[in-house]
Amino acid sequence: MSEPPGSRVELTIPVDVGAPAEAVWRMVTDWEGQGEWMLGTRVEVMSAGDGRELGARLRAVTGAGPVAFADTMEIVEWTVPAQGGSRRCVVRHTGKVVRGDGVFEVVELAPGRARFVWSELLDLPFGPAGRFGWVLVRPAFRAGVAHSLRRMARLCESRYGTGA
Repeated sequence: MSEPPGSRVELTIPVDVGAPAEAVWRMVTDWEGQGEWMLGTRVEVMSAGDGRELGARLRAVTGAGPVAFADTMEIVEWTVPAQGGSRRCVVRHTGKVVRGDGVFEVVELAPGRARFVWSELLDLPFGPAGRFGWVLVRPAFRAGVAHSLRRMARLCESRYGTGA
């Protein structure tokens, strides 16, 4: 069943990281390691392997106790160039609560420096009530993701930074 027009929203948050693009890519696509930097979230790979491939299935649980919810995903795009260029992963959210696409992209800015861009293209549930709820939830959601991305950047820099 499709949602009415206007029910898809976009949220994009970039963060610059003082580490090589390949190291940033490894960190952000270490799905099960995301709990180290992503606020209140645990991720597990539901398919064989480490989840770094087209068709891999993931399950994230965000929150705790009765306010936790599961976000199931499938990787529908996986682009890692042989040399240079940006690395990109698109996950399709397939759960009951979270639907839409999440995009992870790492762009090399200079040797030892990269930008990670996280975008969510979410299909809001509940029609007008969902759109109203998004207006209320968006600032906290954005702040939580931005905080998590800054944590990821600091962690990546401490492990792989070049001092640039």
